[in-house]
Amino acid sequence: MIQLDRDKFKSLGKIPRLNLINSCMGFKSANLIGTTSKNGGHNLAIFSSVTHLGSDPALLGFILRPATVPRHTYVNIKENSYFSVNAITHSLIKKAHQTSANYPEEINEFEVTGIEEEMKEGISVPFVKESPVQILCKYVNEYEIKENGTIQIIASIEKIYVDESLLQDDGFIQLDLGKVVSINGLDGYAKTELVSRLPYARQ
Repeated sequence: MIQLDRDKFKSLGKIPRLNLINSCMGFKSANLIGTTSKNGGHNLAIFSSVTHLGSDPALLGFILRPATVPRHTYVNIKENSYFSVNAITHSLIKKAHQTSANYPEEINEFEVTGIEEEMKEGISVPFVKESPVQILCKYVNEYEIKENGTIQIIASIEKIYVDESLLQDDGFIQLDLGKVVSINGLDGYAKTELVSRLPYARQ
C-alpha cells in the first residue's frame, strides 16, 4: 500500500489534495437541499454531508462551509427555519451537480438547471419533484466547528415523502430501488445496490 502522510498532503496541489481527502472516507449521501428566501425566491444546492443524528427525536445534520462569503442556503434556513432534503437519482446527476456553481442570490437554481420543483400545500419550501425521497426539515440548532470554521446545522425531520415502491413493510426505505446515487469525493457519483440486510447483532 502507498503511505500518504500530512507532509505529503501539504505538498499536493489544491485540487489533488481536495480529491484525496474528500474521497478517502468512502461513499456519502447525495442530496439536494431546497430553501426559500424571505423575498420568496427559491434556492437549490447539492450537499454530500447530510447525516442521520437520531430517530427519537428524528434529527439530521449537515455541514456548511464557512460563512465568509454569502451562503444562500444558510441565510434562507436562518430566515425561514424550514428546508427540504431530496435524494438524487441517476437521471438527476448532471443537473444536481450544476447547482454547486456559484450563482447570484437572485438566480433560481431550479430554473437554470432544469430541475422541476414541487410545492406542497401549506409548505413554504420547494421540493425536487423527481426525487423519490423528500424530507421536510426544521432548523433546530447550529454549531461552529472551530477547527476549520464550518457550521453544522441540526434539524428536526418534520415529514418524509417517499415513493411507495421503496418503502418496505418494516419501515425500511430501499434506496437502490429508486436509483438513488451516492457521492465519492467531490464529483464522483456512484450507483447503489443493496447487498444484504442482517438481523440486529447480539452477543
